[in-house]
Amino acid sequence: MLLDKIQSPADLRALDLAQLNELAEEIRAFIVQKVSKTGGHLGSNLGAVELTLALHRVFESPRDALIWDTGHQAYVHKLVTGRRDDFDSLRQRHGLSGYPSRAESAHDWVENSHASTALSYAFGLAAGFETRGEHHRDVVAIVGDGSLTGGMAFEALNNLGHHDENVVIVLNDNGRSYAPTISRLSTAVSRLRSKPTYLRSRRQIKDVLDRVPLGGEVVRGLSGAAAAVREMWEPPAFFETLGVRYTGPIDGHDIAELESALRDAKAYKGPVVVHVLTSKGLGYSPAEDDIEKHLHDVGLFDPNTGVAPSGRPSAPEFKVAFTDAILTAAAEHPELIAITAAMPGSTGLLRFEEKYPDRFFDVGIAEQHALTAAAGMAMTGQRPVVALYATFLARAFDQLVYDVGLHKLPVILCLDRAGITGPDGASHHGVLDMAMCLRVPGMTIFAPSSIEELPVMFREAMTITDGPVAIRWSRGPAPSSPDGTTGSGRSARKLREGSHACLLSMGTQLQYTLAAAADLAEQGIEVTVYDIRTVPLDRQMLRDASSYPIVITIEDGIRVGGIGSTVTDEISRLPDLDTVPRVVQLGTPVAYIDHGDPNELRSELGLDGPGIASSVYKAINPR
Repeated sequence: MLLDKIQSPADLRALDLAQLNELAEEIRAFIVQKVSKTGGHLGSNLGAVELTLALHRVFESPRDALIWDTGHQAYVHKLVTGRRDDFDSLRQRHGLSGYPSRAESAHDWVENSHASTALSYAFGLAAGFETRGEHHRDVVAIVGDGSLTGGMAFEALNNLGHHDENVVIVLNDNGRSYAPTISRLSTAVSRLRSKPTYLRSRRQIKDVLDRVPLGGEVVRGLSGAAAAVREMWEPPAFFETLGVRYTGPIDGHDIAELESALRDAKAYKGPVVVHVLTSKGLGYSPAEDDIEKHLHDVGLFDPNTGVAPSGRPSAPEFKVAFTDAILTAAAEHPELIAITAAMPGSTGLLRFEEKYPDRFFDVGIAEQHALTAAAGMAMTGQRPVVALYATFLARAFDQLVYDVGLHKLPVILCLDRAGITGPDGASHHGVLDMAMCLRVPGMTIFAPSSIEELPVMFREAMTITDGPVAIRWSRGPAPSSPDGTTGSGRSARKLREGSHACLLSMGTQLQYTLAAAADLAEQGIEVTVYDIRTVPLDRQMLRDASSYPIVITIEDGIRVGGIGSTVTDEISRLPDLDTVPRVVQLGTPVAYIDHGDPNELRSELGLDGPGIASSVYKAINPR
């Protein structure tokens, strides 16, 4: 196999075109086999094989900086930069990261796992190299068309053109982010897919201009005609108005054409866009046939069929309960509007979109815009529900605080993948959202401990009209109610009574807290357990907790500034307390948590049943 001989990008330069095409097919087969056993991002990498090979033949990484936006399309890059033997550990604890990682390789400049940032990195790198006099180094940003829906990308484009920085921008246009790309610019560039005559027409015009010996005025006239054809079918005006040259479109699966375009761009002084058309999931029929997202991200699957292995049916996810809850509410509240940032399927809004297309807005990868747009909608009397991954809320914290919170607007945030999420690593754990939301004055926060709680909380959220609301839930199968019941309103719920300590649990940490309580009971230690459920905190729960000598708070988010800090502050402010109890806060540390199995990570952090039990025992029996 040719792939066996590729240990570094330099090995690619010895191959001829036929060998490169053979290698591309070997790489696709390799990725399908490996990802089928580990899970990961499949479709985006299958579509970027030839592009990656061409990039590494034209540019010299790591001398030249290749920045991937987003980094989930960098598996092929990892393969050709010497990490083939590590793919069995892809996204496993202490194994190969699913994104570029500076700790893994000098070829990885940034862990670019949140979209729309590569152009800003590229601007900074190019400016830095120029300032240092390192003019021999090139900077390349590989940017998906979905990433160009983010405002930060446009800010960077503006500065790249203004400062005339030497950056090659490869626009990897497959017409999709997770879902089909939402953007007028993307529509303009992607419409070329429906005009197969375009490239032929452009070549014919060029041939005429090159071969016919006409006078200068006529040549200029024909050049104008060629430009008119370009303006009809291409979006160069947008880029070139910003001072960024545009070239393309290029067949993103034709290595020879890619290399020619990239060499031309490399020789150009100033920023240049190379528009490349690729097909997400190319070469693997299950990915090509997946209408929703071309197997963008997958769990374990049979590589022969693309289907997940059969086994015991897993418990339903919170996402399913959210879909049912928002559809029920939408039928009762015509003012309800749903908003997502390029992830309608991943956040559970596809059925809403189908049933209420006029009340559904996919704004692209633009969380900041999503929050402020929701604020504007709320000002008109609508009830916007913004569905995001918890980790992406960090991108719109300013908008949450000052555009939504400051105006006391009834925007409902539905935050999926809160807490320890697992294989996607530090950039995707949802451990900061609780602490952020707690900093917004007048905000109500719900965290369901069971799948039965989510619809109860969503109904309650719809009754809150004097400020924003956040409902956060975890990834994967949702636990069921431990006693078959749910809480109500904005009250906490007591599930166990004891005298040694009071345990206050938030969200799905309840299942591990109850397991710890059972273990402690076997050691003769009886504890009270509350499901906090909501913030502002239940005053009755706080008053009861303050009567215990020790209070333990348990959360799956950062403990500094999280629920534990809030409980500590609130108890210290209770009037008429003879003794303030000691409060022990359990949660994630102020650290970047690596990728791995969520259960393994939870165990390492002391947030599973045995870990919580150990912390409680030590608090009660200090040495």
